[in-house]
Amino acid sequence: MESFTGSRLPPDDVVVAALRAGDEAMFAALLDTWSRGMLWLARSHVSTNDSAEEVVQDTWLAVIRGIDGFEGRSSVKTWVYRILVNTARKRGLRENRTVPWSSAFEHREEPVTDRSLFQGPDDPFPGHWKNVPSAWSTPEGEVLAAEVRDLIAAALAELPPRQRAVITLRDVEGCTSEEVCEILEISAANQRVLLHRARVAVRGRLEDYFETARRSA
Repeated sequence: MESFTGSRLPPDDVVVAALRAGDEAMFAALLDTWSRGMLWLARSHVSTNDSAEEVVQDTWLAVIRGIDGFEGRSSVKTWVYRILVNTARKRGLRENRTVPWSSAFEHREEPVTDRSLFQGPDDPFPGHWKNVPSAWSTPEGEVLAAEVRDLIAAALAELPPRQRAVITLRDVEGCTSEEVCEILEISAANQRVLLHRARVAVRGRLEDYFETARRSA
C-alpha cells in the first residue's frame, strides 16, 4: 500500500478497510499522525506521563480489536479519540479514587486570565468573553523553531486539564468544535470558553517570550 505521512491520510473508508485487513503501513501512519496528540489528551486525565503512554497503547489495542465493529457514525478520528478519553478517564479514576473527577476539575479549573475579560453574573451571557479574542495563529516559521515548540509544550502542560484537552484537540490535532464536543462530551458553549481561555494563556506565554527576545536583540 502507498505510504501515508503527516496529515495526508486517505478517506475514512480506506483507513477502515486497511485496518481490517491488518495493513501495517496504515497503522503506522495513524500512529505517526495521531499518537502525539493522543498522549497530550491522555495526560489531561492521568497523573503521570507513563500512565498516559499506557493509555495510548491500550487505546490502539482497543482500536485494532474493535475496528470490525466500527459503524461509521462518526469519523475514525473521533471514534479513536472517544476510546482514548474513556480509557484515560477510567485510568484517572483508579489513580484518584479518593478525589472525585468533578472535584478535581473544580479545584484546578481556576481562570488563567483577568476575570474582567469575562461577562459577570448579571450580564446576558455570564462567563463568556466580553470581547472574543482573535484566533490564535502561529506562523509556520515560528512553530518550526524548537525553542518555540518547547515553550508551547510547557504552556500546554500548565493549563488546567479541560483547557488542555480542548486546545490540544482543536489547535494541535485540528478537530472541529463539533468533534471536540463529541469526544469530550461537553457543550458547545463550554468548549468555546475553555478554548478561548487556553488560547489566551498560551498566547500570553508566547508574547512574553517574543517581547523578551526583542528586548535582548
